[in-house]
Amino acid sequence: MTTEVHIIGAGLAGSEAAWQLAQRGVSVVIHEMRPQKSSPAHKTSYCAELVCSNSLRSDDHLHNAVGLLHEEMRQLKSLIMECADACKVPAGGALAVDRDGFAQMVTGKLRAHPLIRFEDGEITLLPQKDDGRWIVASGPLTSEALIQSILQTIDSQALNFFDAIAPVVFKESINFDVAWYQSRYDKGDKTDYINCPMTKEQYYDFINALLTAEKTEFHDFEKQAAYFDGCLPIEVMAERGSDTLLFGPMKPVGLTNPHNPQQKPYAVVQLRQDNKEDTLRNIVGFQTKLKYGEQQRIFRMIPGLENAEFARLGGIHMNTFIKSPWLLDEFLRLKQRPNISFAGQITGCEGYIESAATGWAAGYFAACECLGQNAALPPETTAIGAMLKHLRNDSTPDYQPMNINFGLFPTIQGEVTVNGKFRKIKGMDRKQAYCMRALADIKSWIDEL
Repeated sequence: MTTEVHIIGAGLAGSEAAWQLAQRGVSVVIHEMRPQKSSPAHKTSYCAELVCSNSLRSDDHLHNAVGLLHEEMRQLKSLIMECADACKVPAGGALAVDRDGFAQMVTGKLRAHPLIRFEDGEITLLPQKDDGRWIVASGPLTSEALIQSILQTIDSQALNFFDAIAPVVFKESINFDVAWYQSRYDKGDKTDYINCPMTKEQYYDFINALLTAEKTEFHDFEKQAAYFDGCLPIEVMAERGSDTLLFGPMKPVGLTNPHNPQQKPYAVVQLRQDNKEDTLRNIVGFQTKLKYGEQQRIFRMIPGLENAEFARLGGIHMNTFIKSPWLLDEFLRLKQRPNISFAGQITGCEGYIESAATGWAAGYFAACECLGQNAALPPETTAIGAMLKHLRNDSTPDYQPMNINFGLFPTIQGEVTVNGKFRKIKGMDRKQAYCMRALADIKSWIDEL
């Protein structure tokens, strides 16, 4: 029995795993290579730095799988959710955070915990079987040296895909003679989103500019990687069809332009609050691999952003994940070396809260092992249980990154009415049924623990 666990990486998963272990009385050593060595996407040395969007997506726990996972993690006393709720900024029905305030709070709580200590510096070799208990939460941007060591151990069973970062503009540079405040269908506060309208001509001029712009060249080792469909670069979406963006981040539904209420915009670009002071705005869905000069030229074609000043331009990086269903057991342990667990995006989950959820699970499982207790898998009817089930689903050879969604849950077709008849459930009622079942089951599971 060991009383200390080493964690590689202080991202969302590593931070959550460390907290769950320490809160259960297990000592933790966090190994983080920053600030001595950074990744292509990180800008700070804070734990749980959000390198892409500042949004944890929908917070609707009665109709949305992501919002449901938020609520489950709150009930599981998640560090990530505690800090996210404390650092939230307006975002309609979504949970968005002041990214620096959030990362600083997570870092402060971890460094203040008496059972957690940090050892700065890069871990380049995967630990051996007799090296104690470890959790690898090194993220989708795991350093090349560690990736090579992992690949040697797992017979090169790893895949790669690209993830992209959206640009951020200074709010004061937005032209409010054109732009206006409004959330889709007026959800949340009226100032949650800033909207920039486009006419049909402006939209197709913008699409043509995207299609002909200069794009980042890939290194040879990146050319076999694939994009994750949930985070496609804006220009790649445009390449899939000139109207694709009208059904994605530029859809004009649920909005009315107060500058011209009689004319419905053909397309709309939205900007979401990126920090607590609301001095920065993130261009929603505009992750990109365009060259920096092209980004400034093309994004200033958007009405309202003619004079936009950019606090951060978009970028792209290659993410790495392992074939978890064949390599990990149900408790996220590497079958070849059970003293090592994996958590976070390196397992093939996708998304901030999904990464944190696997970190919670890895920390809980490791704590049970350290304390000589039997770990219990969360019910597959819950969001966290469905996410873990995906990580061990070996039914398809084409294992790909996945966000939490109701397709991962055991199916609900309908319900039996009071008079004994079966009634199919559809649409929002069906989503609510998934959520209500999950909330009841997660409560029962927590009570049993």
